[in-house]
Amino acid sequence: MNRFQLVSFDEFGKAFVPERWRPKLRKYLMKAGIYEVPYTIFGLLFIVAILITAVIYLAFLNPLMEGMGIIPIFFLTFLSWAGILIAIAFLFIVVVYSILDLKILERTRKIEEVLDEFLMLVSENLKGGYSLDRALWSSVKPEFGVLAREIEVASKKVATGEDVEQALGEFIDKYESPMTRRAFELIIEDARTGGKIAVTIDKIVDDIKETKLLKSEIIATNTQYVIFISAIVAFISPLLFALSYQLLTILVKFSAKLAPALKTATTSVPFTMSELSISLPDFKLFSRLAIGLVAVFSSLLIAEINRGNVKTGIKYLPIAVITSLFIYEMFMRIFTLFFAGLSFG
Repeated sequence: MNRFQLVSFDEFGKAFVPERWRPKLRKYLMKAGIYEVPYTIFGLLFIVAILITAVIYLAFLNPLMEGMGIIPIFFLTFLSWAGILIAIAFLFIVVVYSILDLKILERTRKIEEVLDEFLMLVSENLKGGYSLDRALWSSVKPEFGVLAREIEVASKKVATGEDVEQALGEFIDKYESPMTRRAFELIIEDARTGGKIAVTIDKIVDDIKETKLLKSEIIATNTQYVIFISAIVAFISPLLFALSYQLLTILVKFSAKLAPALKTATTSVPFTMSELSISLPDFKLFSRLAIGLVAVFSSLLIAEINRGNVKTGIKYLPIAVITSLFIYEMFMRIFTLFFAGLSFG
């Protein structure tokens, strides 16, 4: 029974992926280290989307349609189901794409971290008399992680008759890494022209080490900016909005007491004052939204400064938003207790 259900979900998931898109989807998933397209998960996600749509419709929309005619109910039901289902499906696609994109970025980073060590071993093997494909295969070690896995795949392709240049070309096309692409393109070019590959690899290793050193220096130089932005997100922004709320509360109470007194004053006053009509709950909602937006954009900015890629900041967004909102609520409670003794009676 379980086997039947899995097969059914698998076929169900395939139905929502056009056949012409499947090769591109598989190629994209391979970048994230997923070598089989999870059609079963796609099918399950669609079922979950239908269930969420049904709950939203029955809980919120269906009660609003009471008393309407059959035809309006039919069209509104169709439009609401289609709209909600499309919105949820789009949300699922965005979430899945973001997770996969982050995984691809992480795999790319891991490749770049060990690339110079791997190439040093390749150079030593070439100097020992190995051919390029054998030097690549012999340099694979478990500690190289993702890079070791990709070189193993390329080596197996070569073993089955594929040209080594083509196999390496397919590998570098997987990842958007200028460092990896430049290194292997130079190796492929030397292999094609019969140049001294070992000498070229030694120069590439030196360039990679220098690039890593420059990156570390840049990160160290920008640390003060990262600390400043983090302080804004974690403390300054919540503190200022919490304090502004308390000051606004004081002004509202003050104007509510002073405005009637000025109107009934027996002596002439050189100014007039009306009660403030600002909604305190609306300001609190605005504060939370503003703090959340500051946290989001600050996290992306920190990621751009530290890693050189704004996408790496996506995984820190929930932590940044939750932390800043928690500190905001904490400041709100502290200031409420502090200003509670003020009286306008």
